[in-house]
Amino acid sequence: MPKPATRKLLASVAAGAMAIASPAIAQDVSMQEYIDLFEPLPALPPIPSGTTMSAERIDLGRMLFFEPRISSSGVISCATCHNPALGWTDRIPRAVGHQGQVGDRNTPTVLNSGFLEAQFWDGREPDLEGQALGPIEADIEMAMSLEEAIVRLNEFEIYRDMFSAAFPGEDDPVTPQNVALSIAAFERTLNTPNSPFNRYLMGDEMAMSEQQVRGMRLFADSGCVACHNGPALTDSNFHRFELPGSTDEGRFVVTGDEMDRFAFRTPTLLNVAVTYPYFNNGSVDNLHDAVQLMGDQMLGQEFAEDELDDLVAFLHALTGEMPRLEIPALP
Repeated sequence: MPKPATRKLLASVAAGAMAIASPAIAQDVSMQEYIDLFEPLPALPPIPSGTTMSAERIDLGRMLFFEPRISSSGVISCATCHNPALGWTDRIPRAVGHQGQVGDRNTPTVLNSGFLEAQFWDGREPDLEGQALGPIEADIEMAMSLEEAIVRLNEFEIYRDMFSAAFPGEDDPVTPQNVALSIAAFERTLNTPNSPFNRYLMGDEMAMSEQQVRGMRLFADSGCVACHNGPALTDSNFHRFELPGSTDEGRFVVTGDEMDRFAFRTPTLLNVAVTYPYFNNGSVDNLHDAVQLMGDQMLGQEFAEDELDDLVAFLHALTGEMPRLEIPALP
């Protein structure tokens, strides 16, 4: 969420712009005021109370993230859909899981996911700990019960030793809860704070091109910043968005509230240039079309071609340095 001191400014810029992007508003807002609408991404996300990001937990979580033997087939891991070489997603419209089943939704990137206040497109889990176990049990994804996953992990001495190191003092540390805590700890390291946009917000005026700066201003003047704000450029809230031909009812499936029908969590825009295809069903494969569709559906406006070019240039400035890690050698 935006800093309290900037909320009033954000509201005035976004509210006036969402009706029709007003040149008067753009002229009245200084460059510093535009910058104040955004927040730099910190190096690490908030750490939930009662947990830790110890080196032992992170190392164990990295192993588990790449471990396919906690899937029924023995070939699917978290990294199957969250591939480090593909922006930590899979770059296909909808995820493919156990026995080639195709899921209903596009795979969100795990990059910067620790900054989100809700997980999954429908927000059915509030945090990374809750999210971590869902794919293991899901019939269409990894299709393994948690009980079976624990039995399989206990077969390896190295895992028994790593769980003991990560959770000292526990008599039987190889548990589903500790699997979740370890994977979540690792995922909170997968952040990209050194993007051109982040450097620009930190005072490096040369970090973004003139076109990217124009795109940033248009992003604010058009009202995009009303939902895409905060350090991860998402409000983590849910907004109604109906894609042509899609029957996915979104958050309604979770809450049963009619107001949530066809509502989806606002995705982070960080690294959006490398996490295509877009939207909950992966139906759009390029940023120009994605931005135009958002303008039409959410803002009620059609961007000119030069405006689209500026907005897309800005979105490319949101690509940060990918996390550097060594793929673990599994037992």
